[in-house]
Amino acid sequence: MRLFNAAKSSQTWIKLEVCSFHASYEKRHAYGILEGGNVTVCEGEIFRDPIKKDEVVSLSEIREYLPVVFPPNILALGLNYYSHADEWQGPTPKEPILFLKANTSIIGHRGTIMLPNMAPDEVDYEGELAVIIGRKAKNVPEREASNYVLGYTCGNDLTARDCQLRRDEQWARAKSFDTFCPLGPWIETELDPSDVKISTRVNGRVLQDSSTKNMIFSVESLISFLSRCMTLLPGTVIMSGTPGGVGFKRNPPIFLKHGDTVEIKIDGVGILQNSVAVEQ
Repeated sequence: MRLFNAAKSSQTWIKLEVCSFHASYEKRHAYGILEGGNVTVCEGEIFRDPIKKDEVVSLSEIREYLPVVFPPNILALGLNYYSHADEWQGPTPKEPILFLKANTSIIGHRGTIMLPNMAPDEVDYEGELAVIIGRKAKNVPEREASNYVLGYTCGNDLTARDCQLRRDEQWARAKSFDTFCPLGPWIETELDPSDVKISTRVNGRVLQDSSTKNMIFSVESLISFLSRCMTLLPGTVIMSGTPGGVGFKRNPPIFLKHGDTVEIKIDGVGILQNSVAVEQ
């Protein structure tokens, strides 16, 4: 992980729940560095030069993957791939289209996407590259934008299409139900986001398949634009948009249902996997 003045080598960070085997069997949350199949547990937060400890955990020992970050804001972009703008049959955006997701929508890798009771029938997937801001950013020039990035992870901008398109005719509720923003499995800090393959699979079937080179607005331009709209605090998540192939634009439409498995794969990052269930 590149923590600005910290480690120089390529590192991948993962947030996990480790159990310290004391008499109380106390659970604690920690960040760690993923190296091969093992995670070296660290002390401290990822934004403040965490220190490696002697404790090493195998990936096979991890019971639960926590969300890689609990963000102050989730800033999401609409229609940021040419293929997605085309399937909406609208004009190509002249500037980024910004909307917000509630930060209570976050879940981690292998967490369960819940189809909400009030809108269970038209929940759609949207695989995205998620950008995690590493330090406070305001009015950042595009050429300096990468200096403010902590790292990248896989994201799924889930959407209740009936709320978005007919019931509300706006996006806030549709995008913000609990569990509607899976992130993970870890943070990759050494990634060039300009041309990485991104795909979405539902029950093994590839439904989205593109590359970030097909974005209308690059990651750097998005950071610069958003930092001129508002202050980007450490931990802010930017959902950079989804490519074409979303479920409600298919014939017939494909919506998520109980028992489905959704996987977002981004080359150089990993695979975010989540199951789907009806909210109880």
